[in-house]
Amino acid sequence: MTYSLEARPPLAVASTRRGWLSVTGWAGIAGPALFTAVFLGLEAVLGDRYDRVSEVVSALEAGPYGWVQQVNFAVFGLLTIAFAVGLHRGIAPSRAGIAGPALMFISGIALVLAGAFPFREDPTGAAAESVGHAVAGVMFFSSGAVALILLSRRMAHDSQWRGLSAYTLVAGVIAVAGFVAFGRLVIPDDAPWHAYAGLAQRGLILLVLFPCRTILGWRLLRVARAVRRG
Repeated sequence: MTYSLEARPPLAVASTRRGWLSVTGWAGIAGPALFTAVFLGLEAVLGDRYDRVSEVVSALEAGPYGWVQQVNFAVFGLLTIAFAVGLHRGIAPSRAGIAGPALMFISGIALVLAGAFPFREDPTGAAAESVGHAVAGVMFFSSGAVALILLSRRMAHDSQWRGLSAYTLVAGVIAVAGFVAFGRLVIPDDAPWHAYAGLAQRGLILLVLFPCRTILGWRLLRVARAVRRG
């Protein structure tokens, strides 16, 4: 006899949900960790040929091992997409609550696009950004930041997530402010902090976005364990 998800016995439903939440929780943890490990490894391999202070992470796509960073973006994107689905399934629904996971999903698509439209070396050998990559970058930072704010509102209605609501909101607000500041003070060639673009970007992702995603991934694993106990 074949069951739809709605028609399955309660234990089967719980088992399916627990397994899926565990997978997506690990995706949320592994995505930032793997992405960081790979780009730091590439920086170490390139040595003096790459300037961590002035060059953004995406510039690694223009180097001799650029394909590695392209794959890195794609894998991170796919893990983020899975994580977004897990967050939607793992946090109690609320009015318009799909907006947060949907924006997290879009940030995953943006990462895949960042790998599909890479930086390339210009005639002088410098890393040059493509239009497609620029669009992907705006998508990733804007959607990823706003997603945290919207997720925090949904978390406030779920006892298993409420303790992380304030932290997630603060991280989202800082990420939005960082995104705006990045566009005004860092990215333009004549911007006052343009020479520190790489440092500014690393600060935003390594100190704000990635830690928050990792913590949410761990909480998703706790929810999966609660489903098992239930």
